[in-house]
Amino acid sequence: MHKWLSCFLFLLSLCSTAWAQLAPPPLAAKSWIVLDVTSNQILASEAADTRVDPASLTKVMTAYLVFQQLKSGALRATDQVNVSEKAWKTGGSRMFIEPNRPVTVDELLRGMIVQSGNDATVALAEKVGGSEEGFVAAMNREAQRLGLKNSQFRNATGLSEPGHYSTARDMAVLAQRLILDFPDYLPLYSQREYTYNNIKQPNRNRLLWLDPAVDGLKTGHTEAAGFCLIATARRDLPAPVQGQRRLISVVMGTSSDNARAQESQKLLNWGFQQFEAVRALEANRAVDQVAVFKGEANELKAGVREDIFASVPRGQAADLKATIVRNERLLAPIRAGQQVGTIQLTVSGKPWREVALVALEDVNQAGVFGRAIDTIKLWFQ
Repeated sequence: MHKWLSCFLFLLSLCSTAWAQLAPPPLAAKSWIVLDVTSNQILASEAADTRVDPASLTKVMTAYLVFQQLKSGALRATDQVNVSEKAWKTGGSRMFIEPNRPVTVDELLRGMIVQSGNDATVALAEKVGGSEEGFVAAMNREAQRLGLKNSQFRNATGLSEPGHYSTARDMAVLAQRLILDFPDYLPLYSQREYTYNNIKQPNRNRLLWLDPAVDGLKTGHTEAAGFCLIATARRDLPAPVQGQRRLISVVMGTSSDNARAQESQKLLNWGFQQFEAVRALEANRAVDQVAVFKGEANELKAGVREDIFASVPRGQAADLKATIVRNERLLAPIRAGQQVGTIQLTVSGKPWREVALVALEDVNQAGVFGRAIDTIKLWFQ
């Protein structure tokens, strides 16, 4: 039963192009990265682990924690929030909330995401964390949980402060987690403008007007950080595969609002044009037959529960390889979905991803006689 997988990979290997030859476009940014969400692959990066001032990209983490509270039911979009003097006086970009005038969580979210309001951000932090300081502690705990190895937050807004830093890679990972974990809130990031207190403000992400495929995500700017942008775009996967392919680009430290949009557009276009998402493994299709002992059946069908994609040079997928590693001596009962091995995927000979090989069917335990026979078999293995 390795034949299907071997045949598939042989067909993929009919053409060959070295990954290293796909040079990304030159970018005028201090650091940057482009990530394929569909395949969970980094397509290219430059200084992606260099710690820099993230400016208002920080608000992606603030939003992530608020979305957690909304999803759990601990917070509701209609909840009223009293505006503190601290929130009201917070400098930088503002939503223009006012003390003694309660505002809803939903309004604050739009003020933070669309208008990048620092006042709205502090109000949300105080609502969720009791204080901005308490909320920031939760931000740093969440950063550790998500594996953001080079991020540390000192405030919820992104205002420049000693010890407040992140990286292009960490911001890409955070944006990916927000998109995957809270898809229902992603439309907030494509809202082009928002009006509060009779003040209309546009979303600062220019790509929302320039590229119909772009549906988020967040801008940032301080004097120390320069102009930064996390952008995300999606395009339909080629038939017969259903769904969309999504990329995330992060550019840090560009020279202007226009530059961050242009550089982000370069990365997204390059990623879509030069790479394609190839379905390496199809959900619920057997790629192996695995031996089972002490069961009503002697073997079971194994595969993956969801489609596994790889990003490869467009039209050329020779660099994609898969190796199946089985668990030793599987003993019944086995339930569908139980891991029975791993599939090790490599791209250009480099480890890329390890996927669980799971049982696609149940195997119940055999009777006493069947178990006894297999016990004897195991003695000689």
